[in-house]
Amino acid sequence: MQLLKLLSLGVTLTLLGVAQSAPSALCPTPAFIPNFNVSKLPNPFLFDDGRPVKTAADWDCRRAQISTLIQNYESGILPGRPQSISSHFNRTNTTGTLSITVHNEGSSITFAPTIAFPSGNPPRDGWPLVVAYDGLSIPVPSNIAVMTYANSDMAQQNDLTSRGVGLFYDLFGKNASASAMVAWTWGLSRIIDVLEETPQAHINTKKIAVTGCSRNGKGALMAGAFEPRIALTIPQESGSGGDACWRLSKYEQDEGAVVQTATEIVTENVWFSVNFANYVDDLSVLPFDHHTLAAMIAPRPMISYENTDYVWLSPLSSFGCMTAAHTVWEALGVADHHGFEQVGGHLHCAWPDSLSPTLNAFFDRFLLDQSHVNTTFFQSNMVFNNVTWDASQWIDWTIPRLT
Repeated sequence: MQLLKLLSLGVTLTLLGVAQSAPSALCPTPAFIPNFNVSKLPNPFLFDDGRPVKTAADWDCRRAQISTLIQNYESGILPGRPQSISSHFNRTNTTGTLSITVHNEGSSITFAPTIAFPSGNPPRDGWPLVVAYDGLSIPVPSNIAVMTYANSDMAQQNDLTSRGVGLFYDLFGKNASASAMVAWTWGLSRIIDVLEETPQAHINTKKIAVTGCSRNGKGALMAGAFEPRIALTIPQESGSGGDACWRLSKYEQDEGAVVQTATEIVTENVWFSVNFANYVDDLSVLPFDHHTLAAMIAPRPMISYENTDYVWLSPLSSFGCMTAAHTVWEALGVADHHGFEQVGGHLHCAWPDSLSPTLNAFFDRFLLDQSHVNTTFFQSNMVFNNVTWDASQWIDWTIPRLT
């Protein structure tokens, strides 16, 4: 009864080790929506029962609904904090190692991400941190620490034979519904748990960013969506399964472009749950798309980068999908918390210097507390391989003002 009272007041609870604003007890979060059939991008401003989202508090509930739907249709279920976590931190010069041991229902795993620290004394609140999935592929300012997270050890991603392989599945069992990307997110959450309890590491846990490129960019986006303690999300060239929308990628394919689609991706790797294969042949039954996955991050900041030289990444889909997602940041009054940059002229996962000003602006404002910095960046070269983008064909909602 006390829990219901607290929920109805919308207070902040600590749920499974993650502090977040709890949805109201009057916020139902069904796992599935029977008879859903929408060929356009689903309206992010409609609750599951069709009521309009009108306030920022409403968006908290809508985010919880989207989270539940994505976990049940597409990603698999994200477990909470395990029974116990212990850690040991060691630093030599500018290199630190955070050894983490997790115990849950008789099983245990250990993993040890490394941190490259800036030189000199830390700021009063500790160093900002960028967590890089399987290594860094973007330039990071010298006054920000960088953690290398071996996410492929947490959940393997070689091909379909990787299903159920990795430290996460050693702990939860090979038949856990969680996809590889959910397993990676769970591991990142445990890293943040430990950093919050390790002051000697001198990491500011309010200033943590996550990034990755290609398949790891898909994972970085999902981590930003499901882990509310991430302050800045930076997916790089994540394409289909990342900042692209399934419906739009299918449209590109139908228009003659050779792009990655939902039907292909479920036969390639284990980034999504087994259950997702039941929906890829009729995308209109999905009560979400990846514009709503990205919008789960709002109002927290995110900037994504795409490369039109690689058609497989589904360039129109990424632009259209992030255009749709952007409406949520707009509705919340923080449009400059969401950026998108799409250019060509470089190799996949290579970093062109021309993009550095936008990236540095997001670092400066959201990790380094330079509040005056302009972060209004949303642009594309619009090279879509003769496929036409028409927003009215996919986006049929007006943007509310969520106060």
